[in-house]
This record gives sequence, structure tokens and C-alpha cells, in this order.
Amino acid sequence: MAEATKRTISIAEIETQEAALVFPAFNEDTAYEIGTAIVSAAKATAAPVVVNIRTADRTLFHAALPGGTPDNDHWVRRKSNVTLRFHQSSLLFGSLLEARDRTISVESGLDPLQYVGHGGSFPVRVVGVGVVAAITVSGLPQEDDHRMVVAALEAYLGQGR
Repeated sequence: MAEATKRTISIAEIETQEAALVFPAFNEDTAYEIGTAIVSAAKATAAPVVVNIRTADRTLFHAALPGGTPDNDHWVRRKSNVTLRFHQSSLLFGSLLEARDRTISVESGLDPLQYVGHGGSFPVRVVGVGVVAAITVSGLPQEDDHRMVVAALEAYLGQGR
């Protein structure tokens, strides 16, 4: 995997982000506020992204910005499938696979048309509940997708750096 050597976000950093970015509560209004914040940030830099927030059974927020493609919708689905199934960010999942020299494949029990270990999907973890949704961005390099979500969550949860 050629992109492996380009990673700048470590497994430890992602795990720290996931432990810190936990919600006291989460509902449709929260999804809308975070989704629109990500869209605003993306528009400010003309980022050609798709933004999606969903639970395991329904979409709470979705926006496709200029320059994004229909393929970004498929990437969003595959990334968020990883987050909702494994309760971790898609970047962490992909990084852990890579560290073990493994890939998503039918042989490993995962269909690569349904799951992808590329950054951009982050778990919505609620105190005392666990993971209830996934916030996903697709359209930029995977670490930039991840950073866009994390920045919005840090701002929303008052943890901006």
C-alpha cells in the first residue's frame, strides 16, 4: 500500500482522539449542527467533499458539495460501515490492519465493496451508551478527511486545540 509511508497521524493519536471526543448526548439536532459546521468548513476551503452522519439504520445528515463525485457517496458508505461495525474510526481500523500487514478482503471476512479502512469516518460515542453513529467525510486525502471530522468535533465539544 503506497499511502502507508505517507501517514502522519499515529495509531496512538487516533486512539487519544477517540477517547477524548465523547458526547454527553447525541440526537438529530446534534447531527445537524455538526454536519453544517463541517459543510461550512469545507466551503471555506472549497473542499469537494461529501459529508454524512448516520446511525446503523438511518441517515441523519447528508451533503454533497461542488466537485464531489457520486463515488464519494460509496466511499462514505464503506467508511461508515467500518466505524459502525467495529466502533472505531476508519483511519484507526485501516492503520491497525496495515500494522498487521492485513487488508480487507473476502478471505478476511469483509467484502471490500462494503468496507474500507481509509480515514474519514469517526465514531459518535456517547457517555454510558457507546457508539451510536458515524460522522464521515469523503473527497480529500484520507488523513484530511479524518482531520476535517476531528476539527469539527473538537470545536463542538469545546476541545479545540
